[in-house]
Amino acid sequence: MTTKDVAAKQDIPSAFLTKVLNPLIKEGIIISQRGSAGGIMLARPPEEITLRKIIETVEGPFYLNQCLSEAGSCTRKPHCKVHQVWIKAQDALLEELEVTLDKLI
Repeated sequence: MTTKDVAAKQDIPSAFLTKVLNPLIKEGIIISQRGSAGGIMLARPPEEITLRKIIETVEGPFYLNQCLSEAGSCTRKPHCKVHQVWIKAQDALLEELEVTLDKLI
């Protein structure tokens, strides 16, 4: 199935699909082959690919709160009573996203 076929079937603009697929190809998560027998397929077995890896490959690292993103990005961190809650929530989210594709398909 070509990217145009996938885009049409899923009602996704072709340019957007290409933008999303390129980093996944570069990272070795998927492969794209041209030709009549070509298409888009996983480059590795689904049990080796996590949802977190896919999201971070396309979007980059993500954080529930800016104070988790960079050291020194929040001047309130030393006395913030909520910071530890954000850390626990972030850790829980990242743990949930470690699910592999074989569990999702």
